[in-house]
Amino acid sequence: MQFVYPAFLFALVSLAVPVVVHLFNFRRYQKVQFSNVQFLKELQEQQASRRNLRERLILASRLLALFFLVLAFARPFIPHDNNTDIGKEKVISIFVDNSYSMHNPGVDGTLLDQARQKAREIAAAYNINDRFQLLTQDFEGKHQRLLSRDEFNNAVDAVQITTQSRSLQQIVDRQLSLLNEQHGVRKDMYIISDFQRSMAAQKVQADTAVEVNLIQLRSQSLPNVAVDSVWLLSAVHRVGGSERLVVRLHNYADKPAVNIPMKLFINGSQKALASFTIDAGAVVTDTLAFSGLQAGWQRGEIQVQDNPITFDNNFWFTYNVARQLPVLLIDGGSEDPFLKAVFASDAFFKTTRMPEGNVDYAGMDAYPLIVLSNIPALSQGLARQLSEYVKGGGTLVLFPPDDNAQQGYNAFLQLLGVATYANINTQTVKVTGINQQNMLFRDVFDAIPQNPDMPVVKKYYSINQSGGEEPIMQLSGRRTFWSGYNAGKGRLYLSAVPLNDDFSNLQRHGLFVPVMFRIALLSGHDAPLFYTLGKNESIETVPLRATEKQVISLNKGNMSIIPDVRQQNGSTRLFVADQLREAGLYDLKKQDSTAAVLAFNDSRAESDMKYLSSSELKNIIPGNDSRVINEKQPAGKVINETNNGLQLWKLCIILTLIFLAVEILLVRYFKTGNKLAGQA
Repeated sequence: MQFVYPAFLFALVSLAVPVVVHLFNFRRYQKVQFSNVQFLKELQEQQASRRNLRERLILASRLLALFFLVLAFARPFIPHDNNTDIGKEKVISIFVDNSYSMHNPGVDGTLLDQARQKAREIAAAYNINDRFQLLTQDFEGKHQRLLSRDEFNNAVDAVQITTQSRSLQQIVDRQLSLLNEQHGVRKDMYIISDFQRSMAAQKVQADTAVEVNLIQLRSQSLPNVAVDSVWLLSAVHRVGGSERLVVRLHNYADKPAVNIPMKLFINGSQKALASFTIDAGAVVTDTLAFSGLQAGWQRGEIQVQDNPITFDNNFWFTYNVARQLPVLLIDGGSEDPFLKAVFASDAFFKTTRMPEGNVDYAGMDAYPLIVLSNIPALSQGLARQLSEYVKGGGTLVLFPPDDNAQQGYNAFLQLLGVATYANINTQTVKVTGINQQNMLFRDVFDAIPQNPDMPVVKKYYSINQSGGEEPIMQLSGRRTFWSGYNAGKGRLYLSAVPLNDDFSNLQRHGLFVPVMFRIALLSGHDAPLFYTLGKNESIETVPLRATEKQVISLNKGNMSIIPDVRQQNGSTRLFVADQLREAGLYDLKKQDSTAAVLAFNDSRAESDMKYLSSSELKNIIPGNDSRVINEKQPAGKVINETNNGLQLWKLCIILTLIFLAVEILLVRYFKTGNKLAGQA
């Protein structure tokens, strides 16, 4: 047996007081004058042996009552075998899950209300001098400090539902980051949550020196259907065109969802209406068609009417419809008439021509497509800028010069890690076929005849392949004539012939225009339709540069956020960290002008209302002596038994009261004399 406050044992010297009182009888007899003995009361004759027994029993009861009272103040306990830190100062980290799922009803109020109550119970089970950390899904900086018990309780009362959703590994790592900074103290961790399966998809690694206590709160089983993702089938968005949007729907409940209505809004106008039925736990896709696109950013919203869980009923997305597509033509000083004719045939394309020696390197990122032709020698500066342009996400079409392509262009091609040019082959051949699986030819031809007319090649550059080729057209023997290659985030289209009648009739052939159109329309890269809150991912957007007078900001209603803007590989990236807390559409502004519109949605991890079982929770942290506390168990009692062993102070109080009662009974009812005859 051990004591929490052993200093109180010095009070045992007080046991000498009743002993002294019983050894020395300080009682004095008082003389009473009577005029006549007939007024005397009935007397009792005391026997010495019975009087001594009575006094010793009273002494023993008083000693025992005082002894157990002193023990009660010393807080005796029987420690557990593995508990050697009793009496040390303690630092306790308590995580309170405040994600969307904690808004669901539980046994007594919402799960968040129950979590707050559990956190207060845990704090009350520790000593008043112990220190506490409160951690929530927000991972706020103010939660990286230690609080007193009163400060902790006030902070718990202020916890509200948030859009953030962290994994169990992230939570444990965050708690350990603070606890590992504390030395010479005992450390405890508590995680109060409903423990959705999405929260702990993998085993969690934790410090074996710190016990992890998991307190699971049970929620009622509720139906829930949510939109997981959307994507557009068309890669080209033109003014007045039509679109087909694919919506991915997920039924997270264990019951079928029947006739769930869904609406599509574009720029605030309803464009489509549908309803769907989905089996329990199933995933389906539905396609919504709409038309009448206007130039500019399209603000899309999908609404699903699904109760009672409503936080995931809205899904936002955005994309841009440009009035014109800018194309940059770079040549060696003489304009190519064939390229000029191709892009001049459609007003959607806006071409800009620049000679090789007068290229604006800083403005290259503004062009989704760059076409090189008739350049005898590629300078090192232009080659380096074009390499960064392609790797950053641009599209480049390269037609070689009439001669010497091996020396002038191969150094550039090696920078991109693609095929290189070899010697000129003067054998007259014919293109044997086109690759119908290439994305350039998808949905282009209704039907292809058996013997189509193909370009005739008089001479061509042999191409040394390096892998990763996607053929557009091939010669006999599967030799490359025109192919595409991925390089970084961009794409390179490499031709084996220049646009010259001495090499081939490609530039005059009927396939040339549709292929160039498709390359232009598929050029560049569209920004993602949406981003997910809480992922801390960088956002690549249109080229922007912030200055002291022109600040870049994200705006939604009255809320304005200034992100961290960085220039990487010719593109602009935004880092918002945890600044964004609300899903919806945000205007990306440079000063007062809108450069882009970005959509942010909540993570659908919270939509899955499946939870870990108690047995799974016990094994979720391998190698650590983790403990699962049921929500019906009094947290304070469990913690007291663990931290302080088997507490005996209450038993000491009870024994003190018992011996005090024994003393009263002895004094009142233990009589030691025989009655004598009284006189009238």
